[in-house]
Amino acid sequence: MRNGGLSSGTLRLIALMGVFGLVVIFFATQIDNYLRASLFNRTSTSVAIILPIAVGQAFVVLTRNIDLSVGSIVGCTAYGIGGLLAAFPDLPPPVAVAAAVAMGALFGTVNGLLVSRFGLPSIIVTLGTLAIFRSLLVQGSGGASITTASLPAWVPAFAQANAFTLGGLQIRWMVLAALAVTLLAHLVLTRLRVGRQFHAAGSNPDAAAFAGIDLRATVLRAFVISGALAGLAGFFFLARFGNITVVAGLGFELKSVGAVVVGGVNIFGGSGSVLGVLMGAALIDLIDASLVRWPLVSEFWREAVLGFLILAAVALDAALARRLMRRRARRQPEHGTAPAAAPAAMPEDARP
Repeated sequence: MRNGGLSSGTLRLIALMGVFGLVVIFFATQIDNYLRASLFNRTSTSVAIILPIAVGQAFVVLTRNIDLSVGSIVGCTAYGIGGLLAAFPDLPPPVAVAAAVAMGALFGTVNGLLVSRFGLPSIIVTLGTLAIFRSLLVQGSGGASITTASLPAWVPAFAQANAFTLGGLQIRWMVLAALAVTLLAHLVLTRLRVGRQFHAAGSNPDAAAFAGIDLRATVLRAFVISGALAGLAGFFFLARFGNITVVAGLGFELKSVGAVVVGGVNIFGGSGSVLGVLMGAALIDLIDASLVRWPLVSEFWREAVLGFLILAAVALDAALARRLMRRRARRQPEHGTAPAAAPAAMPEDARP
């Protein structure tokens, strides 16, 4: 859908940037010494953790599903890789990162198989695996914690390593890695046939199946990607905090869903951009960090604000969808209806 030459996705990005600017201006008038380099440094590092999770969540939501287990996957991966590095401190960094991604992908495969092969509702499956994965972490750890002192020095150093600085703004390697993942996901979803199949499967499953797309394989791939990126975020979490307990990653499922829907990915599947997810994650983390420093609001309202943002974004999407349907209905001839063309609606490059 276009309006004045701009697509709805572009308009959504512009609106998000406008809201982001208004949030910065508002808190700058409420909090002393708010506009400092430390705000950017702290927020960008936090976004680098939630962003891969949200990007993976976007793949799942595009297929009309949801993954509520990502927080538990982050916790299990952070603790598992932390224990692995404590036992084998000479393990090369690329191997440790690959192990984190593989561990997350394994959890994602469990979710994907239950949803795609057995036809179970994703919200029920991942609500169950959220508890199962967390219980495995609690039982497997025996209540013990991973400490920074037990990790190789390069792990916490990675979270603090700067690629370059702009004035007082520190651009860390971890932030660049998260941005690289986002850019890669954007290219996959917009340029590759296999990426467009995620949109097709969520937009019109019947038409996608008619075009020859394997819906079960597409849903499985979405959950594997979600788990793998949650595993990567688990490594980032380990690097940033060092001290890992059994509650690591708790609450990330809500943040990831919030970043996805606020970023413009339709919760009913089929449309959205990971560039919007990037803006959504940045906005949510900025508000979260700002509310901590705002003395007029209790920190207990932080989750409430996030919940409000999710509800507002879903309501906006629903209103836009109804408006679009009314506009299409008005364009139909007064007598008769337009012939059905579901198979033709499938993009040519989305077909296998």
